[in-house]
Amino acid sequence: QVPRAPSQPLAGSESRRFSNKHSKKALKASLTLGILLGMFFVAWLPFFVTNVAQAVCGCVPAGFFDVLTWLGYCNSTMNPIIYPLFMRDFKRAMGKFLPCCRRSGEPRPSAISLSMRNSNSGPRAATSLKNVL
Repeated sequence: QVPRAPSQPLAGSESRRFSNKHSKKALKASLTLGILLGMFFVAWLPFFVTNVAQAVCGCVPAGFFDVLTWLGYCNSTMNPIIYPLFMRDFKRAMGKFLPCCRRSGEPRPSAISLSMRNSNSGPRAATSLKNVL
């Protein structure tokens, strides 16, 4: 077999594999977005329709209006449930910081490691943990 030069276009199977992987990600992202928007409409649309009806005719009982308001508020509780179900990166991030979601044997990151990871520059000799302690 002759190695392929970098300037040559991708082979057919490699191109198909890349496009298949990309299309799976796009499909999963659109599915997640569709579910989030669907839940939003199911939760808030009855509230907004009733709100307009209340403004026009004033015929909506206060208790019913309160129930629809709380249905809309429940949408906010659905998002932390929907995101981990469909997004692996979100699930990993939650697992790092919430003890209930952490895998056994996985240590919780310390504040020092978080600050070093989030800083733009790497550890410097004068500010390394060894020199501080």
